[in-house]
Amino acid sequence: MSFRSDSFPGNLYQILLGSFVLVTLASCTEPRTDTINFGLSTAPVTLDPRYATDAVSDRITRLIYRSPVAFDDHYHAVPDLAVWEPIAPDHYRFRLGESGRRFHDGGYLTAADIKATYDSVLDPVNASPHRGSLLMISRIDVMDDNTVDFILDRPDPLFPGRLVIGVLPARLLASGHAFSKSPLGSGPMQLQDWPNENSLSLLRYSDHQTVRFLTVRDPTVRVLKLIRGEVDILQGDLPPEMTRWLSQQPAIRVETKEGNTFAYVGFNLEDPVTSRLEIRKAIAHAIDRDAIIEYVMGRAARKAGALLPPAHWSGHPGLNGYVYDPDAARRLLREAGYGDANPLQLTYKTSNDPFRLRLATIIQDQLKAAGIHVNIRSYDWGTFYGDIKAGRFQMYSLSWVGLKMPDIFRYLFHSSAVPPDGANRGRFKDARVDALIEAAEATPDLEQQAGLYRDLQAYLLEQLPYVPLWYEDTILVTRADISGYALAADGNYDGLMTVTRVQEKDGSH
Repeated sequence: MSFRSDSFPGNLYQILLGSFVLVTLASCTEPRTDTINFGLSTAPVTLDPRYATDAVSDRITRLIYRSPVAFDDHYHAVPDLAVWEPIAPDHYRFRLGESGRRFHDGGYLTAADIKATYDSVLDPVNASPHRGSLLMISRIDVMDDNTVDFILDRPDPLFPGRLVIGVLPARLLASGHAFSKSPLGSGPMQLQDWPNENSLSLLRYSDHQTVRFLTVRDPTVRVLKLIRGEVDILQGDLPPEMTRWLSQQPAIRVETKEGNTFAYVGFNLEDPVTSRLEIRKAIAHAIDRDAIIEYVMGRAARKAGALLPPAHWSGHPGLNGYVYDPDAARRLLREAGYGDANPLQLTYKTSNDPFRLRLATIIQDQLKAAGIHVNIRSYDWGTFYGDIKAGRFQMYSLSWVGLKMPDIFRYLFHSSAVPPDGANRGRFKDARVDALIEAAEATPDLEQQAGLYRDLQAYLLEQLPYVPLWYEDTILVTRADISGYALAADGNYDGLMTVTRVQEKDGSH
């Protein structure tokens, strides 16, 4: 089945935009302020890095906190707060530098704060979803204010790259401070105010520039606010036809970068229907990814066969996912006992973001053509995400953003990583997957480790706890007077550390 762009309700966006923009451009835009406004499709869930798992929360906490380690553009661990040296294969020493050592309340960040932060993540009472990726830590020793040692229960050559959780002050951790709503870090930006879930302001330390995050769930309204000057920056979460229209506007700039955001369809492996491999394979064969990427996503994506992109050092370039084959899908359904007289019925959960709902509707139509009847249920982000974490679904669609370390496989697919101990939301349990993850983690040679992770990704494609869909490009849309925002492949918001507004000479608009 093929699709044309004018087959979908995307033209409705153009109609809405056209009628509103004529009115908007005929009048003066809203008065501009020094504040730079960044439009979001969803609000952050938490500003505590120990619990941030959604993309918006993670991207904003990166600005507020500093972590011991960061990553470069090639997915290699690099120093942030600290440099490191291996004392032994199971013993790493981290030495703090001078940068990022002042918390926003003036307190001095020391090795004791790093220990307190990671001890807190490891404490099962706190139920941090990141605990599972750090369970190899046996002990954390503070040597002095500038030096902290991590003793592991096994060798781990990738261990430095696991220390990417922002550091919190030990004195406030001890008092039970509510970092979720009142964050305190040592990053380049600090919380200015958060009056409601739709408006959050950060103050940039270097020059006292205010950046306000405005949550506007409807993409049409977000675009209209951009045109009107009420929003200065949009990143992602826009239908392709809106992006194309914006690229033609003289006061707007559009930039695209090949991204690594991994989109997928997930399943509940405890459900009596979606736990059956032949059902999941039928669904994979029934989705025409080429048509969706071409006609719906405006070619702003690449087909995916695995969680990590092929360019990752442990990625698998040979995996491209399941081919579109509705005949194979129908054959698998017949083998599973389904047919015209007994059609397969499934429930598919998604967010109520218009574009995500539109994609779900297209997938629903493709599955129907193969004999799979899908009931779509869409919810606001908080309800939807809560259901997914709790396992209240048969199938759903989501994306993973900013993946750097292959330890993500333990976090997502190890049988010990069922929430709240990880993000194995589909309750997938497979002894071979566990064994491959554990073998890779125990292998000191990085080339051998990469080979094990490639074997793991090939096996996951066979078992299909996820149907890999595509890697989405990252798209930035700004007003013409915005400068200095560097677009990242993983879609982070680090460009806000350098973004500026170019002052207009005559103040006209």
